[in-house]
Amino acid sequence: MNTTIIQRLNALRELMREHGLSAYIVPGTDPHASEYMAAHWTETTWLSGFTGEAGTVVVTLDEALLWTDSRYYLQAGTELAGTTVLLMRESDIDCPSIAEWLTAHMAPGQCVGVNPEMWSVDAYAALRDRLSQGRIGLSSIDLILPLWTEGRPAIPRTPLYAYDVRYAGESVGDKLARIWAGLTAKAPEGDWALIVSALDEIMWLLNIRGADVEYNPVVISYLVLERERVTLFVLSDKVDAAAAAYLREQGVSVREYGDVYRYIGTLHGTIFYDGARVNEALYEAVPEDCRRVNMQSLILRDKSHKNAVELEGERIAMRRDAVALTRFFRWLEEEAFADGRTQTEWTLMEQLHAFRAMGENFVTESFGTIAGYRANGAIVHYAATPDNCAEVHNSGMLLLDSGGQYLDGTTDITRTVWLGALPEEGSAEYEDFLRAQRDYTLVLKGHIALASVRWPRGTRGNQLDALAKQFMWQEGITFGHGTGHGVGHFLGCHEGPQNIRTDMNPTVLEPGQICSDEPGIYRTGKWGVRIENLVAVTEVPQTDVTTTDDRWLCWETLTRCYYDTRLIDRTLLTDDERRWLNDYHARLLAEMMPLLAPADAAWLAGKCREI
Repeated sequence: MNTTIIQRLNALRELMREHGLSAYIVPGTDPHASEYMAAHWTETTWLSGFTGEAGTVVVTLDEALLWTDSRYYLQAGTELAGTTVLLMRESDIDCPSIAEWLTAHMAPGQCVGVNPEMWSVDAYAALRDRLSQGRIGLSSIDLILPLWTEGRPAIPRTPLYAYDVRYAGESVGDKLARIWAGLTAKAPEGDWALIVSALDEIMWLLNIRGADVEYNPVVISYLVLERERVTLFVLSDKVDAAAAAYLREQGVSVREYGDVYRYIGTLHGTIFYDGARVNEALYEAVPEDCRRVNMQSLILRDKSHKNAVELEGERIAMRRDAVALTRFFRWLEEEAFADGRTQTEWTLMEQLHAFRAMGENFVTESFGTIAGYRANGAIVHYAATPDNCAEVHNSGMLLLDSGGQYLDGTTDITRTVWLGALPEEGSAEYEDFLRAQRDYTLVLKGHIALASVRWPRGTRGNQLDALAKQFMWQEGITFGHGTGHGVGHFLGCHEGPQNIRTDMNPTVLEPGQICSDEPGIYRTGKWGVRIENLVAVTEVPQTDVTTTDDRWLCWETLTRCYYDTRLIDRTLLTDDERRWLNDYHARLLAEMMPLLAPADAAWLAGKCREI
């Protein structure tokens, strides 16, 4: 039994009794609606032992449960063992939502507690309304703060710095003017204020960056934008003399991070906020007499439309990344296992980092590299560690999902490759290889179908999602993760509002947005296949559109890395698919040959031969 976790759960139950609560919910979030959090806010891990990026713990007076999605089922099953915390498989059709489970297991008049800092305004309201149908109350209270007193990491204090406009492509003044104009149009009379808590929005608007969150160059902060004032709330020791001078130059006032709640309490007039990203505690601090307007953030939408400088920076970053990836895959094939050397998933990750770190303007990875060998490739968000990773041999499937943060832009790429020689026909491994090859080809066909589609303006990502799944669907196969996520520019590897997935998203795809294209097939206990490029929305030249006079859109493929053609069942490819693949490899060679050492260039040319 995990006595530490059990003791923490029991201590929480004691506090719940003191405050008259029958249940308490701890979501895997922070006050800024971040995907990746500073360790200070990893409360679900502290309470349950689960380390995945998406999970919510519900504790009652006699039970504890963790809701997470299909990406983390295997991981959660291992990490929750011995904790008394039960796994709730939220991706399964028959799994109740948290609100449904609570209303079914609690009596009218009982009360649920949550820390309002960890809940968006929209999520809090939805939970409150659903619980009220069962006459169950909802209370705003932080019960983890008084319990997690030993060993809790502090809020990071790394300094913030200015992000050069030669990379950002637009001045702070121009960005502010556009946002100010949009808000003033919505509240032409009287005072107004916009509350911003999403870190990537603040970084983008003020052209600043930091290192407070692993893989994300952000600074933990809040922002309040008023008609004639911009106020940044940040720990003062994070602002050195250079940063202070820069912020003054941009007309930004600086106040202590914790002052934001008191400051919001002094606001007047119309208060704008994005209920999907602003936390409930900030909302509760707004004076009662203010007019409150919940709307999607204007900053979020602007940020998703990359300007010409940002797009060119992304292309540069992709080429820098391609140099590192070419070096890595050549090393993997020619040197990694030479002379009886042994490798692990972790040593592969270290080597890839070393190659990326050689590149100009490299800062860090854009997320934790996933190196899944054989069966571990089937764990969608697998995370190897130095002490818990598989030994890698020069045979079998390797799924490698990785990315880099460069000053020029953010990359994210997945390639699945076969290590070593192909199995001989009739060998024990040959039949498995043929099945893996078919899986790879089905994924590749969907990947190409999405990458090559054209669509009329007004189309949403969910309308394109089935293109990437159509071939595997015909064989009764699908996957549980999204087909595509938005990508930031030297910011979060995952950003909105656009995406490509089954769920309804009203955001239409528009020029300048970047998405991933990453279908996959996962065979538990055997292998995983995922193929991922980043693609940018662009306009189809008018001369190429013959059906209507409408302006059509398509993807520009940004990623530059070869596909393992040995894993392709060529009998399954159409002529158009073969042509797309050959054209991609030809463009890759044309761009990359001048940037590679002669040996790397010769090796890559062999990988990009026409099929």
